[in-house]
Amino acid sequence: MASTIRVKAVASGETTQVQSLIRHPMDTGLAKDRSGKPIPAHHIEVLQFEHGGKTVFTALWGPAVSKDPYVKFTFRGGKKGDDLTVSWVDNKGASDSLVAKIQ
Repeated sequence: MASTIRVKAVASGETTQVQSLIRHPMDTGLAKDRSGKPIPAHHIEVLQFEHGGKTVFTALWGPAVSKDPYVKFTFRGGKKGDDLTVSWVDNKGASDSLVAKIQ
């Protein structure tokens, strides 16, 4: 199964800029399907980025975040070739993770 996470991390000077796109339906639980039945809530609850064993970014999300969320942030300390670990867990217990190299 292909990862649902795409990430690009680029080190420049003292900071590393991270851009990430996560494929996920992010259903609110308020929408209905064609037959009028409610579509159950299905959304990412925790998104986390780690570098060098330390968390550099955490997002605690709910149903208000749009489908296929995009995240962009910077942090200090990343160097070219270092690993950046991205992981998420949703409200149904599904999860995904990816280790990317900082460029």
